[in-house]
Amino acid sequence: MKNKNQPRGLRNNNPLNIRHSASRWQGVRAEQTDKAFVQFTSIMMGYRAAWRILESYFNHFEAQQAPFTTRNIIMRWAPPDENDSEAYLRSVCRLTSLAGNEALKRPSSLSVRSSQSARSSQNTQSSPPPLNDAYTAYDPQAKTKLIDLLAAMTCIENGISMNDVDRRAIERGLERAF
Repeated sequence: MKNKNQPRGLRNNNPLNIRHSASRWQGVRAEQTDKAFVQFTSIMMGYRAAWRILESYFNHFEAQQAPFTTRNIIMRWAPPDENDSEAYLRSVCRLTSLAGNEALKRPSSLSVRSSQSARSSQNTQSSPPPLNDAYTAYDPQAKTKLIDLLAAMTCIENGISMNDVDRRAIERGLERAF
């Protein structure tokens, strides 16, 4: 059972405090007792939802011909009309090795499972897959950057230290997301 002294996001297994919306998330608790934030069955499923949101941000930015950067992600996640977005961004950059305008990789390209299935489907074709294909070029460093981003956001959302973030749950959420 969750400790009532834990931050709300951790009690809800929703470490990034995803609000209720029309989205139908996998892994939600049958009974939703928090009126503002989604409650998940496990922390991994909360991170899975966060990865899916990041993927939707990537698609949105791509459609707008805008880069998928730390700054753009934070400005959308914690919009300036509701938050001190610049302070949020500074905190993320301080907690990680990320720069505000650093371009990041598409989240779905970072899952080993997603990359392997894309490779195997492409290997059935007559030509070899291109080396720079985002879905086939698994990049552990890019994966670490996005895990760091979600870990820092978890710290900010819950008022905890980076040492208290379950990075393995973030990674398992990625594996379940794509």
